[in-house]
Amino acid sequence: VQLQASGGGLVQAGGFLRLSCAASQSIFSIGDMAWYRQAPGNQRELAARIDSTGSTNVANSVKGRFTISRDMSKNTVYLQMNSLKPEDTAVYYCNAVMKVSRWSSSTMYWGQGTMVTVSS
Repeated sequence: VQLQASGGGLVQAGGFLRLSCAASQSIFSIGDMAWYRQAPGNQRELAARIDSTGSTNVANSVKGRFTISRDMSKNTVYLQMNSLKPEDTAVYYCNAVMKVSRWSSSTMYWGQGTMVTVSS
């Protein structure tokens, strides 16, 4: 099973991007899904998380600008990023806790990362 992230790119400050992350196959159940980011020289940090009920939490640094959502029918999580700032420049990683089949255990999976660059 893979998580395939897309949507990164180069954007000017004040612009927007929408990231997507989808599981590569049908999944029995998915719990929490999240977006993390890692800027050069920094540790990976949580940007936003959404649970299976749709409840979200968003890092203070992106609150009011980023919105996380999910489409359960497509096993996909999204991150809408508005009013982007140069300090949002980072590699963005998605992750999800997934139970691939009825008989498997819940496991955390990571996507490959997508680069977001915000120019000033």
